[in-house]
Amino acid sequence: MIRKFITRVLGRKKPLSSEPAVIPHSSHGIRREHLASAARRTCEGLQERGYKAYVVGGAVRDLLMGEKPKDFDIATNATPEQVRQTFRRARIIGRRFQIVHVMMGAETLEVTTFRGALAHDTKKDDHGRVLHDNVFGTQAEDAARRDFTVNALYYDPASETIIDYHHGVADLKQKTLRMIGEPRARYREDPVRMLRAVRLAAKLGLSIDPAAAKPIREMADLLENVPAARLFDEMLKLLTSGHAVKCLTQLRDAGLHHGLLPLLDVILEQPMGERFVMLALDNTDQRVRVGKPVSPGFLFATLLWHEVLAQWERIQAKGERPIPALFAAMDEVLDSQAEKLAITRRIAGDIKDIWALQPRFESRAGKRPYALLEQQRFRAGYDFLLLRAASGEVPEELADWWTRFMDADGEGRAAMLVPDTEVKKKRRRRKKPAGQSTPQPE
Repeated sequence: MIRKFITRVLGRKKPLSSEPAVIPHSSHGIRREHLASAARRTCEGLQERGYKAYVVGGAVRDLLMGEKPKDFDIATNATPEQVRQTFRRARIIGRRFQIVHVMMGAETLEVTTFRGALAHDTKKDDHGRVLHDNVFGTQAEDAARRDFTVNALYYDPASETIIDYHHGVADLKQKTLRMIGEPRARYREDPVRMLRAVRLAAKLGLSIDPAAAKPIREMADLLENVPAARLFDEMLKLLTSGHAVKCLTQLRDAGLHHGLLPLLDVILEQPMGERFVMLALDNTDQRVRVGKPVSPGFLFATLLWHEVLAQWERIQAKGERPIPALFAAMDEVLDSQAEKLAITRRIAGDIKDIWALQPRFESRAGKRPYALLEQQRFRAGYDFLLLRAASGEVPEELADWWTRFMDADGEGRAAMLVPDTEVKKKRRRRKKPAGQSTPQPE
């Protein structure tokens, strides 16, 4: 109904892309004060030089939905070099498509030049993915190049109007995620759009238009051709969207998880593993929603932990000692992920630190608990232990002991220590159920 109404009011006779709807503030309610100061100043700086400049994409979409945007991206008809010359603190980055980072105080704005229509000789790989895209064009062409209608919205701070070429506002009101152009062709240009569709639908509570949803399962193999670094970035956005549990469910429904995390199926097939992962993602969602920071290292450590447990047990069965076996298992799991996800060296280090601390929580005698408290990653390791206890992997009593030990004073901590002789007796008596608890450190 909204789509028909806009069409009737505008009296559209030409192609949609040449006749945008210009929606006034009285209809959408977004004021320039709702933008970040840096975004307003960037647009003003370009407009004062005679260029067009708009806040574009996700920020406009989120503001229409009453949410606070994470980022404010700017689109302009100025070339990257012209943008760089406009601002004292600006630099051009990117190879596939050049963009400009404009620094305003502590904020960094991403400024892109309107993209032109793809030429017939645009460089692509054998599967149709665009490899080089520094072709500039008009605002209408730029709108047509964007992925979904709800992302092809341009907000002008000067006039406080929204420029809408593809009925994105109407689709947002109808709770529909619709692809601009022919979905199969758009997925071939950039397969990451399939992951983005799942993430946005989960985050915004939208239904993916059937025409855009249908090809996803059969085209999932295209993700094999996406650089690992891009997959990692998209995976991180998905996991920190505040709706990771819903995203994971939809990834499985769409058949995309095989190409995203090769070991995710193995993890989720284990009853204990699935409960652990879901608890971790739910915890992450809650932190994101209340504005608390989220550690990428902690996230990936939870996703891959039960695969580490399986490898750890297998290596020990060959006669290796527990701690060397754990480190060998960690390396195997991370190496197998490296082919699909470019986990940075820093994040991989954080993951290993969290995993390596887990056996040490079993030691509650002598000076070892005090030494563990001094570890740089102790808090992350402790939070990880709490998740393991909540999922039933280790006894709740172990997590409770460490919680009390952390909060106790000096005398209280000393009174809580377990005598070494008692620990050794327990080690001799106890037999580890497969996959349920952590081997003791040597």
